[in-house]
Amino acid sequence: MTYANFLLFFLGIPILLAALVTWWDTKHRKTLPVVLSSLPTWLPVLILVLLAVTYTTPWDNYLVASGVWYYNPKLVSGIKIGWVPIEEYTFFILQTILTGLWALFLGKRIANQAPLEEKPGMRRNISLLLGAIWLFFVAVLLSGWKPGTYLSLILVWALPPIMLQLAFGADILWHQRRLVGIALLVVTLYLGLTDSLAIGAGTWTIAPGQSLNIFLGGVLPVEEFFFFLVTNTLIVFGMVLSLAQESRQRAHLLFRILSPRSDTA
Repeated sequence: MTYANFLLFFLGIPILLAALVTWWDTKHRKTLPVVLSSLPTWLPVLILVLLAVTYTTPWDNYLVASGVWYYNPKLVSGIKIGWVPIEEYTFFILQTILTGLWALFLGKRIANQAPLEEKPGMRRNISLLLGAIWLFFVAVLLSGWKPGTYLSLILVWALPPIMLQLAFGADILWHQRRLVGIALLVVTLYLGLTDSLAIGAGTWTIAPGQSLNIFLGGVLPVEEFFFFLVTNTLIVFGMVLSLAQESRQRAHLLFRILSPRSDTA
């Protein structure tokens, strides 16, 4: 299975179907509820695509350059940017679009429309907990323990932006926990399954010496499951937080607090 075929069949076709459903919803005036209508629906997806490419590119290049994962040169186009094949950059984009459209689909159907009870303590405590986990995996990475390399690189890379999202809106995400949970569960299991097929076909390989060699279903390295879990978390959290009305109000308040004020005579 070439990487291009993987992208076409497992991401391109589902995105096309999701786009058709989105068109159908628009035609029949099925829209997001007011609680998730702070931005045009296409804008969060576009922003997240740009952030995904920008934030993931140096990290993924490091993984390939250091041999944490590698691909079969016969199954990629041969076009590379840095150390990474062009198909990998396409994957960043398509995963973000697929997960974003899936979150929009669910948001129109199962979003919690009840008033939000703000919980600043929740935002603080869960961010501190993730901060402690992040520090632990920084220590694992710095220790040079080879089997923990890939998992540590995933979590050291992904947890800081997730912490920021939770510090800003953990209570918003908890309020929409049904939407967030179903979105994450379905798309993470789907991408994990398709990833296991690509690994089984030899499209790409996770270096045994830099992973825990724990396989879900006998094929999927546990690190790959965590990769899809955290990347989809970033996307789903980003979609919900950017669309939530409470986020707009909170962002305006933060902007007023943080912006320097100038008094004029």
